[in-house]
Amino acid sequence: MRQPSSPSPTATYRLQLQPDFPFAAAERAVPYLAALGVSHLHLSPVLEAVPGSGHGYDVTDHSAVRAELGGEDGLRALAATARAHGLGLVVDLVPNHMAVPAPLSLNGPLWEVLRDGPASRYARWFDIDWHGGHGGRLLLPLLEGRIGDELPRLRVEGGLLRYGEQRFPLRPGTERLPLEHLLEAQWYRLAWWRLARTELNYRRFFTISELIGVRVEDPEVFDATHRTVLRLIREGVVDGLRIDHPDGLVDPGGYLARLRAGTKGCWTVVEKILTGAERLPEGWACAGTTGYDALRHIDGLFVCPQGAGRLFSHYRDFVTPLADEGGDWEETVRRAAYEVVEHELAAEVERLVRTAARISGRVPRPGDHAPWALRQAVRELLVRLPVYRPYAGDATDAARAAADTVMLGRAAERARATFRVPEEAAAVDLVHDLALGRFPYGGEGGDGGDGSPDPDVAGFAARFAQTASALHAKSVEDTAFYRYPVLLSACEVGGDPGEPALGPETFHEYCARMQRDWPEGGTVLSTHDTKRSADVRARIAVLSECPDRWRDVLGAVTDGREVADDVVPVDPMVAWTAWQTAFGLGTSAADNPSATGTPSDDGRERLAPAVLKAVREAGLRTSWTEPDAVYEERVAEFVRSGPCGPATGQLAALDSEMAPHIRANVLGATLLHLTMPGVPDLYQGTEREYAALVDPDNRRPPHFDPALRAELDAHAAPADPSAEKLLLTATALRLRRAHPEWFGAAASYAPLVAEGPAAEHCVAFVRTGRVVTAVTRLSLRLRETGGWWDTMLRLPAGGTWREALTGRTLPGGRAVAVDTLLTQWPVALLVRE
Repeated sequence: MRQPSSPSPTATYRLQLQPDFPFAAAERAVPYLAALGVSHLHLSPVLEAVPGSGHGYDVTDHSAVRAELGGEDGLRALAATARAHGLGLVVDLVPNHMAVPAPLSLNGPLWEVLRDGPASRYARWFDIDWHGGHGGRLLLPLLEGRIGDELPRLRVEGGLLRYGEQRFPLRPGTERLPLEHLLEAQWYRLAWWRLARTELNYRRFFTISELIGVRVEDPEVFDATHRTVLRLIREGVVDGLRIDHPDGLVDPGGYLARLRAGTKGCWTVVEKILTGAERLPEGWACAGTTGYDALRHIDGLFVCPQGAGRLFSHYRDFVTPLADEGGDWEETVRRAAYEVVEHELAAEVERLVRTAARISGRVPRPGDHAPWALRQAVRELLVRLPVYRPYAGDATDAARAAADTVMLGRAAERARATFRVPEEAAAVDLVHDLALGRFPYGGEGGDGGDGSPDPDVAGFAARFAQTASALHAKSVEDTAFYRYPVLLSACEVGGDPGEPALGPETFHEYCARMQRDWPEGGTVLSTHDTKRSADVRARIAVLSECPDRWRDVLGAVTDGREVADDVVPVDPMVAWTAWQTAFGLGTSAADNPSATGTPSDDGRERLAPAVLKAVREAGLRTSWTEPDAVYEERVAEFVRSGPCGPATGQLAALDSEMAPHIRANVLGATLLHLTMPGVPDLYQGTEREYAALVDPDNRRPPHFDPALRAELDAHAAPADPSAEKLLLTATALRLRRAHPEWFGAAASYAPLVAEGPAAEHCVAFVRTGRVVTAVTRLSLRLRETGGWWDTMLRLPAGGTWREALTGRTLPGGRAVAVDTLLTQWPVALLVRE
């Protein structure tokens, strides 16, 4: 849906704001970023957040711009400087949740709810199930131990209940009660943090109890939580929005419609992750997604399908995993989903079961469903959803709603088969109807008799969808991706490790669809949430072209020939993950300057935390909530003595051998990203070489050295890979900014198909008859098969084409030898003169 009525960006540049990189630091970077060629700065959340937060998604106050970043004055100063250099601002907006901070008083609305309970004027703000146990109280799982053991640390002082650095309000009139009675008299129940998994009675962000869900579907809550941002848009300070986690909302389509009315149609993209052939609902009032679907289609081009299969064979021989522990992708996902739905999301499931049981007791033909049957029905239906969440009740897209109804029906069929007694499987029918928002035996949302709406039915449908989203994210992104590390570059947000390779035809189909349906949607390669930066993934993807070489290197560094005697042994999956991560990071990462001009931290200090996070997320031997300290120390010592130790000669040799093919992948992905349909978003520092691992490594404050601006204007031949990437990026960005009509909503996209024996290695397309992009894919396989030979690419007719990177000119309407076109660079950007 072509959404924006205000001008859309030609390209955005993401800055990760934090106390160490506030508005003033961003302001100093504006001249360089304007010279680079972007049209807008893309800022991480700017509203008040937990003190010291390095990301800003833990919002505490929607009414104020974050003081630690410079407050509203600082934001306005940044906007003014940006405007003076021709740049606008896009801001990340967090509508789904707020922080449960320390101290709690930082979140004023939540503080009042804790003090006054359901009668509070802010009670409607938060998605709290006051009838979900705990005597009508809100569970606060903030204690380090059991309540009985923590009582000595609780005290009343100054009219507040104190626990370490935390403070809690007291219900009026309870201040003088004895401590145990005082605790019972509050509108909240303090509890051991481990109880959150099964006892929590408020909606949260995924499984993070420190982030409480906000009921933004309530018009008053929407108005209160959006008033500041909407004012900044009206006053011209902010020009566009990125919407964080729309899948957490009750009605994403309705929310976006209300937001469009409030913003008068400013450019807006949504962080919606699409799975497989899933499509964004057509009726959503936005420009498109933030671009993880584009990431998937770009990355897939640079994975060799045959080599990926052989790499899996080597992985299986080396790791020997069980099918559901990394031996088979689908089995691994299924087991992870069961684990998450039965453990981490147990409280969310129980809320759905309670709601279903209430409804079942008052339908015209009561189902007499046992709680265990309802619980099994909820779980089995949830784990069988192939997407993040259904939109069966979305009034903005009837076609999508119908498709999701079919999808839920198929999932229900499979869920019924898990019951041994067919009559008990009727619980699935009840849950299926409720997930669709249907009142069982009584039509859509009625009570089965008088047709009046039933809030329990609507609530079940909404929370089923919200829970499905959390389940998919936690089981796939945060678990299965770490249990199936065959090719780590494919284990990325929006990716499909089970099918990592995509061909040129699939890429062209995606681009044509983007240009037709969402021409101003976002595209990305690296974000604050990617598990590995684009350059790291580009390096790792090369391994799909040389799987036997990787097998030999891995064997050499693990069988004793290249390993020092003091290398600590570790299980094979960790070894596979660690060595592949080390290759992706680069053997010289500790010595080279980072993309933004700051000397990198020692690679050893960056690799070990990333591998440790991987084993915790995998949850097979240790986890965040049940850590095995001895095992984790062995993993850390293995990384220090192995991939970061002296036994890296083979890895360095492979790095040197693959350098030309890594270069082709990096530059190819970069140019595709910058010239395909959509609005490219560049993550801070990625205009140069940028090797970053999972957060917090990828959220380090950037440093924009003044020499970068000088390098942009030097017009000198690139001296190294970073300079090459910078030249390519600036050239493409400046072209987009100078001629937005060639790339925007009114533009066109058409594939250019090469002809000859190596045609599949050239991916090319033309934009609006004025710009041609051509890149090399699978360059190692290309070399092994003899090169381009007489493969030709016919340029569109109509004038002369100038190659923007070299200045060469080529006649239009004629076939050009690809080896001539891609001789100096593995990519070409041609502009019709």
